[in-house]
Amino acid sequence: MPKISAKGQAMPESPIRKLVPYAEAAKKRGTHVYHLNIGQPDIKTPQVALDAIRNNDIEILAYSHSEGSESYRTKLAEYYNARGLNVQPQEIIITTGGSEALMFTMGSICDTGDEVIIPEPFYANYNGFATASGVNVVPVVSKIENNFALPPIEEFEKLISPKTKAILICNPGNPTGYLYSREEIEKLAAIVKKHDLFLIADEVYREFTYDGKDHVSILEREDLNDHAIVVDSVSKRYSMCGARIGCMISRNRQVKATALKFAQARLSPPTFAQLASEAALETPQSYFDEVISEYVERRDLVIKELSAIEGVKVAKPQGAFYCIAELPIEDADKFAQWLLEDFQVDGETVMVAPAAGFYSTPGIGKNQVRIAYVLKKENLLKAVSILKEGLKAYHG
Repeated sequence: MPKISAKGQAMPESPIRKLVPYAEAAKKRGTHVYHLNIGQPDIKTPQVALDAIRNNDIEILAYSHSEGSESYRTKLAEYYNARGLNVQPQEIIITTGGSEALMFTMGSICDTGDEVIIPEPFYANYNGFATASGVNVVPVVSKIENNFALPPIEEFEKLISPKTKAILICNPGNPTGYLYSREEIEKLAAIVKKHDLFLIADEVYREFTYDGKDHVSILEREDLNDHAIVVDSVSKRYSMCGARIGCMISRNRQVKATALKFAQARLSPPTFAQLASEAALETPQSYFDEVISEYVERRDLVIKELSAIEGVKVAKPQGAFYCIAELPIEDADKFAQWLLEDFQVDGETVMVAPAAGFYSTPGIGKNQVRIAYVLKKENLLKAVSILKEGLKAYHG
């Protein structure tokens, strides 16, 4: 039999999606599954975006430009400029989701065997993107005991080698909800300038910050013009995960020109989805005010209920809509599968994402799960109650 590639064998499974067959089997048995495993908001997509798809006179669904339509990039630049970030349309490449933006970034700045330093736990697919690009992830461990705060800057400097090309952060963070302070961004900026590295910021959750805290973008700093690469997406901001539209932003002309070659190789991003994304930029601030207020209430509910469960430790997020919970178990993979295969309360169970896949250091996070609080409050309350009963039964 022909052999699968070593790269293919090394590609990690998604901790978010690998339990889907068990969830589907549970549903076929008639069990209702509360999905706390995936960041698919239940917030309605802005009507203006949906109307842009319904109400158009396109007769030929043609290619767009490889870097995305000029109209969309121009309006997207205006969105950033309104937030004081000084972005020009020619500094933007529209991508098929934030995922493609990260792939283009790694392909543009890294050779096989190069290293990217990432605070962990991190978005699980960073492992996949790195593997596909032949890049080695070098983790800096952050801990639930101090709410996943950025480790001391000295820890980053210890890990920098001749192979290091970049530091990658997610701000606010998936899966922790951690929000980087201005001081932390300043320290990271000093490191990348000192060692001539890139600073990549995944800012797809920029709108979702809580407790009066502001998001600090690396695009605010003109001293990082040669170093900064931002990844963004419409998926979470406008509850448009299925549009698969993101972008890569860099003021470094060489980075932009190189990434454009990758964009040309895949021809163009989806035309209809760009129309919807462009229209979504007209979404009023009131939409975000309501959404953020709702997420704060959901966060507070989830943290309160999880903290009340004996043996559970949970970090309080300051942004995004995820939290990491440490459970009184040894193996979250086995527990999550057991919840779907062997446990239910009144015909209902819950699906969580085992957190080990959000780390690259072996053995860390095995007793943790990521919880996405993207359900209505009454459903979140029910789901956490089921999780509590599940822990009791699992130990029993």
